[in-house]
Amino acid sequence: MAPRPELGNGTSDGHLDHDGSGTQSKDGVVLPAYSTAALVDDVQQESGDDPWDLPALQDTGMRWSDLDTKGKVVRVLTAIVKFCLLLGFLYMFVCSLDVLSSAFQLVGGKAAGDIFQDNVVLSNPVAGLVIGVLVTVLVQSSSTSSSIVVSMVSSGLLEVRSAVPIIMGANIGTSVTNTIVAMMQAGDRNEFRRAFGGATVHDFFNWLSVLVLLPLEVATGVLYKLTELIIDSFNIQTGQDAPDILKVITEPLTKNIIELDKSVISGIATGDPAARNKSLVKIWCKTKTLISLQNVTVPGPENCTAGALCWEDGNQTWTQNNVSEKINLEKCKHIFASANLPDLAVGLILLALSLLILCTCLILIVKLLNSMLKGQVAVVIKKVLNTDFPFPFGWVTGYIAIFVGAGMTFIVQSSSVFTSAITPLVGIGVISIERAYPLTLGSNLGTTTTAILAALASPGDTLANALQISLCHFFFNIFGILLWYPIPFTRLPIRLAKALGNHTAEYRWFAAVYLLLCFFLIPVTVLGLSIAGWQVLVGVGVPIVVLIICVVIINTMQSRCPQHLPGALRNWDFLPLPLHSLAPWDRVVTSAMAFCGARCCCCCKCCRQGEGEDEEKCSQRDRKSLEMYDNPALSNDEEPSQTHF
Repeated sequence: MAPRPELGNGTSDGHLDHDGSGTQSKDGVVLPAYSTAALVDDVQQESGDDPWDLPALQDTGMRWSDLDTKGKVVRVLTAIVKFCLLLGFLYMFVCSLDVLSSAFQLVGGKAAGDIFQDNVVLSNPVAGLVIGVLVTVLVQSSSTSSSIVVSMVSSGLLEVRSAVPIIMGANIGTSVTNTIVAMMQAGDRNEFRRAFGGATVHDFFNWLSVLVLLPLEVATGVLYKLTELIIDSFNIQTGQDAPDILKVITEPLTKNIIELDKSVISGIATGDPAARNKSLVKIWCKTKTLISLQNVTVPGPENCTAGALCWEDGNQTWTQNNVSEKINLEKCKHIFASANLPDLAVGLILLALSLLILCTCLILIVKLLNSMLKGQVAVVIKKVLNTDFPFPFGWVTGYIAIFVGAGMTFIVQSSSVFTSAITPLVGIGVISIERAYPLTLGSNLGTTTTAILAALASPGDTLANALQISLCHFFFNIFGILLWYPIPFTRLPIRLAKALGNHTAEYRWFAAVYLLLCFFLIPVTVLGLSIAGWQVLVGVGVPIVVLIICVVIINTMQSRCPQHLPGALRNWDFLPLPLHSLAPWDRVVTSAMAFCGARCCCCCKCCRQGEGEDEEKCSQRDRKSLEMYDNPALSNDEEPSQTHF
């Protein structure tokens, strides 16, 4: 592949001087156009500009005072229409998240139930953690995975102490949704940088909290003992069901698309053999159970029902027993009720449909916000969301944001919905990542308070266990906030998310690699090692962990105090380039994508035009496609610089 020419006046930090218009510069090179209309980047005249600074707001349009009566009426009506469209797209966005969760449960729900069945593996805290991650990723709902854990604890299949690591894993797995949403903004480099950083700050908070609290829990049982003390100290009574405000709004649409019987997953996890042959797709929405006294055979007189008649008839022993019979009264009205398709087929159809709607709504929401946030309106919104209180009360702002995040999540009853909704706002620059961080922490707390209320609605025999698990989830997030928020220099998730955002903005394919590694490959690998035995897990895992810790320490010393390192360790140049830079991998990925794209186009065109074209013309078209791929006028990508440890 020919080297890509430099675009404009390249600065040392990989940014371009531009006028934001996408027009041709003096040297004849076409500068990149940015997707946002009103929220545009300032002209980066200095190489030291911080790409994480919120974009400047341009007042694009006439002032209100300069408009005539007709212009004012048109502007008001336009704003009302845009606001209604925004609410409509937001509603479809939330519904698509609900359908996406149902699709994942149909595709992987029974597998999730099977994963929970191996109690020997669940007794290993590390295996319990990754099982919590995998199951929550499969069902796309921490509430569902938590309810499975509660069912297992209530039925005696799992102890509360063993369930705590699974709840920690569920807390990690629920952050995959907003990371997927962030990938939908990959079209614009700076938007993607901010959106992916704003989404993964949730990931880093959860992972860092687990790295500290999981060993502490294994060693001391602090969460188990604290919640047990609370349960024993208060006479807690069964309460009302948790509020379900979001479901009331979305159910009129989603229940006409799909309805699931979530008891099937819990039944598989608790070992119910009948649940394995049931479909997750709910067919009958209204049923009636009739209980009648019937004569049944039993192996012997000792198996007769206590207090009931028992007699022998030849070689058989009979007794009377209550037999329940389920009568179907009314069929569900969703579109798959009469489809007679397997769960996997229905799940794949809904997965494709929900992802299409989710991507479309997200793109339209971002474009609508860009057109609505103009002038003084945008300035006011931006200041309200990102400005701190005056000194000396500036520190209070973050804690208020935590309460706001908790309250909003409590209202919508889903941390995934709330964090997925603020991710595009971080991307277009309305909310800074520093403000998104406390909102995300509050969202973590909000989803646990909802779980606590749901636990309070449990029957009396399962109330204590359900409530103790919910409190473990709550205090896990409380301890995490105490670790990674109050003192500014401990806010490591923000710095790590910014670093990852910078890498993914430069190498956008790395976002997919990160998603697969953190939420699938690493958990599956750890689960496999756990199944092989704790000796194998320790033998393989400990050297890898030690190596990672050594690399982090050396990398930190290289940037802070290189004089204390041996000469060979002051940089990573002694290693092969692919081991300390993403640039070689980027060239491979870029070449592969260009080759595949060119070959596909060539094959399609050759097929359309028949067999008359020879291979030389196809190869010429192939070379033209590669040249087009490298044409800087058609790309917004800067030349990737080497990314080192």
